[in-house]
Amino acid sequence: MIAWGIAPGHHPRNPSPERAAKSLPKAMPQSLALLHTHLVFSTKNRSPLLNDEIRPALHSYLGKVLINLKCHPVIINSVDDHIHLLFDLARTVSMSQVVEDLKKSSSKWLKTQHPNLDQFAWQSGYGAFAVSASQIEKVTQYISNQKEHHLKTSFQDEYRLLLERHNIPYDEKYVWD
Repeated sequence: MIAWGIAPGHHPRNPSPERAAKSLPKAMPQSLALLHTHLVFSTKNRSPLLNDEIRPALHSYLGKVLINLKCHPVIINSVDDHIHLLFDLARTVSMSQVVEDLKKSSSKWLKTQHPNLDQFAWQSGYGAFAVSASQIEKVTQYISNQKEHHLKTSFQDEYRLLLERHNIPYDEKYVWD
C-alpha cells in the first residue's frame, strides 16, 4: 500500500524495518505513571467515631497500608465521620484494591483500639478524584483544613460538591449508607 505517494521503506524518513531496528538504541521497556488521587469515604451511617484520640494513630496506620501497596501518601486527615487521603496511586494496583485494603485492615485494627469501636465499619462506597500536579498544594491545604471546613459544611454537602466538580454522575439513593 502506498500512502502519500511514497512506498513504505523507500523514504529516508521511513527506512525499512531492518534498517530502523539497527539504528535504534536498545532500551528497556517501561511503564510510567503518576496518578495523584484524592480519596474520600465515611464511617458507616456517618457515625461520629473518629475522635481526636484515635485520629493520629489511624492516619499513621492508613499511611503504612498505602506504603505497603507502593502508593505514596501525601496527606491523610479526618473529622468525626469521614476521612480524606491524598496519595499517588501505584501503577501496579487498582483503586478498588487500594480502597479494599485500606478499609478492611483499618476496620479490623480500629475494632481493637477502643471498646466503643468494636462494631466499627466504613461506608461501603467511596469517592476517588484525580488531582493534577498543579493542584496538589491546593488539595493538600483543603485536606489539612477539614476541621475548620466542617464547622460550616456537612460531609454530604462536601461530597456532593466534589462529585459535581469532577462531573461524576450519581444517584442520591445509592450514595449514602
